[in-house]
Amino acid sequence: MRVTCKNGVWELGARIGGGGFGEVLEARSEAGVIGAAKLVPKEPGAERELLFAELDGVRNVVPIIDDGETDDAWVLVMPRAKRSLEDHLEQAGGGLDVGSVVAVLRDIAVSLADLEDRVVHRDLKPGNVLLLDGRWCLADFGIARYADATTAPDTRKGAFSPAYAAPERWKNERATAATDVYSFGCIAYELLSSTPPFTGQYVHEFREAHLSGAVPQLAAAPASLAALVEECLYKSPQARPSAANLVRRLERAAEQAALPGLAALQEANRVEVVRKAASVRAESVAQSEHQRRTELFEAATRSFARLADVIKEVLTSNAPGATVQAVREGGWEIRLGQAVLTMTGPTLTSESVWAAWDRPAFDVIAYAEIDLLVPADRSGYEGREHSLWFCDAAPGGQERYQWFETAFMVSPMVNRRFSQDPFALNPGIEAAKALWNGMAEWQLAWPFTPLAVDDLDEFIGRWAGWLAAAATGNLSHPSSMPERRPENSFRRS
Repeated sequence: MRVTCKNGVWELGARIGGGGFGEVLEARSEAGVIGAAKLVPKEPGAERELLFAELDGVRNVVPIIDDGETDDAWVLVMPRAKRSLEDHLEQAGGGLDVGSVVAVLRDIAVSLADLEDRVVHRDLKPGNVLLLDGRWCLADFGIARYADATTAPDTRKGAFSPAYAAPERWKNERATAATDVYSFGCIAYELLSSTPPFTGQYVHEFREAHLSGAVPQLAAAPASLAALVEECLYKSPQARPSAANLVRRLERAAEQAALPGLAALQEANRVEVVRKAASVRAESVAQSEHQRRTELFEAATRSFARLADVIKEVLTSNAPGATVQAVREGGWEIRLGQAVLTMTGPTLTSESVWAAWDRPAFDVIAYAEIDLLVPADRSGYEGREHSLWFCDAAPGGQERYQWFETAFMVSPMVNRRFSQDPFALNPGIEAAKALWNGMAEWQLAWPFTPLAVDDLDEFIGRWAGWLAAAATGNLSHPSSMPERRPENSFRRS
């Protein structure tokens, strides 16, 4: 295939490489110049200008010597590099010696230092580091930026490489120079150990590891170099060293100071770096967990609103004489005769609610309740209430969050009565005891029953019947407890 570019015509040949965004072909100009042509797809939302960055004065980068286009791709022509760092590692068959590692890293760090406050690469990895004219140079500037701007949903996964992507990339936060420093740390770790700090089979495994995983220690590396790598891999971008700092430290590492006290001091420094990494990781874990629960609570609130609207609509359309009013957090109250049926809105569950008691095998994000209240009868009975929990309680490994209905009771062995029976419990010690494998004063009185907006007939019919009985003075205490067997309705450890 022949492509006419700004500076001449190039003959494109066999494929010599590729990645998440485009492929690389052999290229030869009419004058006999050998090059490599990167073909980047023209995707909706991405502009040609995104592929180019102002790199004047930046050392150790692979330049674009010509550019053009085909009907469906932009063509970027670069000098033909000897090999990539990825190929170099593969040919070496394992970790490189320390001197070679320092030399490679210094070349990369010099480029990152020149780029600081100018351009963020966004997809730094061994495949994008090329050996050109005896120096290791960065390539593919603009490609990740181009991919980020693309609207096609199937191309976003190519915007970064899972094994080298910083935590902020997984959170969809803005990439900064510190993002490239993290990827630099992943490369450095791989150069010293022959494997990246985190590996996995699936993308979600990489995500969890980068967000909250502990970096395995580089036991065989010199203390000063291991500390540098570990600092680059801090979860917090603000805690990572600058590229300029990396250059200075790598230059010192190359000199291998002979003073006997320095090795001990470097080891002491490494211990402190490891301690700080653990602290920063714990903070990142907490932030990630908080973000996860916040997003799930938003889903719980939206799901609850749909359920509550459907239930209210069906009940009031069949009892138009009832009075209805809103209650907190998107709930409602229906009054019919002397009966009051209330569905309260969701509340976010605190992670510490289970205290010292064994927490359930499933995760509870939010809770609400549905409550049917009537004037007390001669025995003091005032109705019933059920818990509504947004959790992943389904047995059989189906870890999907949804709303479940359940209810609780006091053990028959305990001489204690409640005015409402069964009753609701919020997530906490009492509920944990009821879900425990052993015997306790609290027990489950209703199986965990999933609620789906398109499958509410049984739920609505049951509560409609209880509301009708309550409105006519015929609601009575259940004849037996539990009314339905709760065994095997929720996930156990």
